Amino acid sequence: MADLVAQLREDGIQKRLVQEGCGPLPDYQDGTKATFHYRTLLCSPDQQVLDDSRTRGKPMELIIGKKFKLPVWETILCTMREGEMAEFLCDTKHVVLYPMVSKSLRNIAAGKDPLEGQRHCCGIAQMHEHHSLGYPDLDELQHNPKPLIFAIEMLKRNSIVFRKVEGPGSYRQDPWAMSDEEKVKAVPLIHQEGNELYKEGKVQEAAAKYYDAIACLKNLQMKGTLPRPPAISHISSHFPMLQEQPGSPDWIKLDAQITPLLLNYCQCKLLSEEYYEVLDHCSSILNKYEDNVKAYFKRGKAHAAVWNAAEAQADFAKVLQLDPSLGPVVTRELRSLETRLRQKDDEDKIRFKGIFSQ
Repeated sequence: MADLVAQLREDGIQKRLVQEGCGPLPDYQDGTKATFHYRTLLCSPDQQVLDDSRTRGKPMELIIGKKFKLPVWETILCTMREGEMAEFLCDTKHVVLYPMVSKSLRNIAAGKDPLEGQRHCCGIAQMHEHHSLGYPDLDELQHNPKPLIFAIEMLKRNSIVFRKVEGPGSYRQDPWAMSDEEKVKAVPLIHQEGNELYKEGKVQEAAAKYYDAIACLKNLQMKGTLPRPPAISHISSHFPMLQEQPGSPDWIKLDAQITPLLLNYCQCKLLSEEYYEVLDHCSSILNKYEDNVKAYFKRGKAHAAVWNAAEAQADFAKVLQLDPSLGPVVTRELRSLETRLRQKDDEDKIRFKGIFSQ
C-alpha cells in the first residue's frame, strides 16, 4: 500500500486515510464494478462542497476499464479496500473535465438525459463549445480550474443493500456505462422487465425500466451510431459504427424502438397522475407520427385530467377517425369527461354563489 500511495503522490495525488478498510486489496480487473459514495470539495479554505452522492440517495457505480471521463477516479478507487474512507487531493491536471462529468451526474440524479446539451465530441471540445453548463458553480470551475478533493467511501461487501466489488459478468451495468453493443442487447431485456413489473402493479418501477431502455436507444441516436450485425463485421472483432443522421434508415429503426417504450412510459405516468409529462411526450411522438392512435388516446386522457376539454375531445375524435373499432372505449372516456365537467360546473356555481352572497 505504501508503494501505491507513493505512486499517487508522484502523479500529483495526495491520499489521506480517514478509516481503514477490511480484507486484502481487491483485484480491480477490467469489468469490475466498484460502488462508493463520494463528496467533491474545492481545495480552498472553506472547502466548498460541489457534489455529494449521499444527498442524491444513491451511491456511484463505476466500471473499471470502461474509460470513464474522469480517469483519476479509477486510479484512486484501485487503491481502496472495502469499507475504507479516504480523501484524495488531486492536482488540476486530473480534474479538468470534472465540470462536464458533474453536469452529467447531476442530470442523471434529476432524471434527465446525462448527454443533454452535448454533442458527440471529446470532452475538451465540449468545454470550449458550451458557454454555460447550466450550473454556476460548474461554470466557475470550468473557467478557472482548481485542484479538487474527493472524499470517497468504498461500500462494504457485507452491506445489506450494496456490495463494493462485483466481478465482470455478475451484474447488469447502468445504461451510461454500457458499450453501444451492450445497449442494443440490453434493451429487449429491460423492456420485458418493465412489462412484468407493470403487470404486477409496480408502476414506478416499470417506468424506471422503460426510462432506462429509452436512455440506451436515445444515447445511440444522439451519438449517431448503431452497431452493424455480426455478418457485416468480418474484418474486426468489434462492430464498426455507422454514422447516421435523423431520417436515415438506422435512425428511424432506433426511433421505432423508442416509440412503444415511450408510450409504455406515458401509461405509467398517467397512472401516477403526472399528466403534463404525458402531454409533452405524446405530443413529441405525434409531431413525428401523425397516425399514432395510442399517442392520441393517452394525450386525450391527459388533457381530460387537466380540464383541457376541447383538446381532449379533439384527440378522442382523432382516435375514432384512425381506428373506429375503439368507439366504445372513446365513448366511455367522453362520458366520463362530461360527467366531471358537470360536477365541476356545479361546484363552481356553489362556490361563486357563496362569494357573491357575502
